[in-house]
Amino acid sequence: MTRTVLANARLILPETMTAGALELQDGVITAIHSGTAVPKGAADMQGDYLAPGMVELHTDNLERHIRPRPGVDWPHPSAILAHDAELAGCGITTVFDAMRVGSIPNEGPDKDYDKYARELAHELAALRAQGVLRISHFLHLRAEICSQTLLAELDEFGSGDRVGIISLMDHTPGQRQFRDISKLAQYVQGKYKLSDTEFAQHVARLKDLRARFGDRHEAAAVEIAHRLGAVLASHDDTTAVHVAQSAGHGVRLAEFPTTAEAAAACHEHGIMVMMGAPNLIRGGSHSGNVRAAELAQNGHLDILSSDYVPAALLAGALILARIWDDLPRAIATVTANPAKAAGLDDRGRLAPGLRADLIRFSMLGDTPVMRETWVRGRRV
Repeated sequence: MTRTVLANARLILPETMTAGALELQDGVITAIHSGTAVPKGAADMQGDYLAPGMVELHTDNLERHIRPRPGVDWPHPSAILAHDAELAGCGITTVFDAMRVGSIPNEGPDKDYDKYARELAHELAALRAQGVLRISHFLHLRAEICSQTLLAELDEFGSGDRVGIISLMDHTPGQRQFRDISKLAQYVQGKYKLSDTEFAQHVARLKDLRARFGDRHEAAAVEIAHRLGAVLASHDDTTAVHVAQSAGHGVRLAEFPTTAEAAAACHEHGIMVMMGAPNLIRGGSHSGNVRAAELAQNGHLDILSSDYVPAALLAGALILARIWDDLPRAIATVTANPAKAAGLDDRGRLAPGLRADLIRFSMLGDTPVMRETWVRGRRV
C-alpha cells in the first residue's frame, strides 16, 4: 500500500480554497489536512495550486493527430500516444475522445469524410489494454446527420466500447454553427483550397444529404445513445425551438450553443451548457457566434471544452475565475461539472474517497504553468 502526502499547497476545493495537504493511498484521496506544514516524507508543493485533474468532454485533438494535414493519415498508435501525452501535460486526466461517425464515401473536400472511427476505437482500446496510456479515455461519437453511412457506423459500437457521449452533429450549411455561409466558406475554402464552384457543390451536397437522411439519422442516433447508456448531447443549438427538440430527445449536454437565447433555454430545460475555451481566450467565436464570456456573465455557462487546443482548458477556466471572481467555481467548469455531466461520480473534486486525479500549477502573470499531473495517485 503506497501512501503519498502532497503538502504546502493551495487546495482548490469544491466551494473554497485553502492552504493544506492531500493524503493519497492506492490511487484514492484519503484525507485533507489544513495548514502549510510539510511533514517528514511529504512532497512540498511550495505554495502551488492543487486542483482535481481536468475532465475533457469534447476535443478534436485526436483527429488532429491522426490527420495532421489534409490527405495525411499518420500512424494511429503513434498519434494516439502523442495525443495522450499532450493531454496529460496539459492537466487533462479524463478525456472523451471525439470520433466522427457518418461518412460521405469518395466525396467531399479531399475525401476527408471517409470512415475511420471503428478502427481507431479498436486501436485505442488495444493501447489501453496494454497499459501504455497515461490518462483515462472514453469515446465521444460525433454523429454526423449529413452523411450516408451514419447508421451502419453506429451499429458497429457496443456496450464494451466505453461510449460515454453521442452528440447530434447537424452541419447543414445555413443553420446552427454556420448560419453565415461566408464563415463556412472561409473555413472550408481556406482548409481545402476549393474554388467557388467546388465550394458551392460541397454546400449543395450537404443540403441534399440532410434532406434525404437527416430525420432518420437523428432519430436512430438518439435511440442508439439510449441503448448504449451514453449521454446524449446536442451541438450548436441556435434557437429555443432547437433546444426544445433537444430536450425532447433526452439531451443532457448542449455543446456550443450559438446564441444567448439558446443557452438560456438550455438552463430552463435543465441542460448543461458547454462552451469552448478558445472562444474565451480569443474573445469570441471563430464562426461569428455568441461569445462564451457573455454566457458566463449571464450565468449560462457550466462547462468548458478545450475543443481544438488542449492547453486552452486551464487557461480558459482562469479567465472565468476573473469574470466571476471565484476560482473554485471556475475550476468546477473543467472538473466537477463535466464529470457530473458524463455521469462520472468518482472524480472531478478534491474529496476523500475520490480518485487521486490531480494537477499542480503555478501562475506566470495571468498564464498558468503546469507543474505536475497525477492519475490515480501516479505522476504521469
